[in-house]
Amino acid sequence: MDKILFVCLGNICRSPMAETVMKKIVETEKENFEIDSCGLISYHQGEMPDSRMISAAMKSGYRLSHRARKITDNDFSYYDLIIGMDKSNVEKLRQLAGKNRQKIRLVSEFFDGSTGYDCVPDPYYGSTEDFFTVIKLLENACGNLYKYLKNNEL
Repeated sequence: MDKILFVCLGNICRSPMAETVMKKIVETEKENFEIDSCGLISYHQGEMPDSRMISAAMKSGYRLSHRARKITDNDFSYYDLIIGMDKSNVEKLRQLAGKNRQKIRLVSEFFDGSTGYDCVPDPYYGSTEDFFTVIKLLENACGNLYKYLKNNEL
């Protein structure tokens, strides 16, 4: 079983959406993956995702049920692949990872080139449309990540 962890800053917008998109893909494909998400900070610990992300997700056919949590030292050894949403997230993850740095990847490594983005931008201070952009970017990345995992060993 592949174990994948998606990480953003607060775990209330991007990473829970990535978790949900990836879970939907693997459930549709009847695969056995363990997928979770977390944040780099504990400010939103225990909270549901941002209400704007929940709304955009529902309108896009997803249901968010994750409760925010902060990354732990154990996550770095437990998960096979740890995916940060932007370069700042990846930089911080690499500082925390110790010997597990090789597990950390930037989500945009899985974009197909059509997105025009080099990361999944944080929509928190943006518009409603920014939340839909996040979903589209994550659908692109997670679809390609699934194909990558099917064709490669971690």
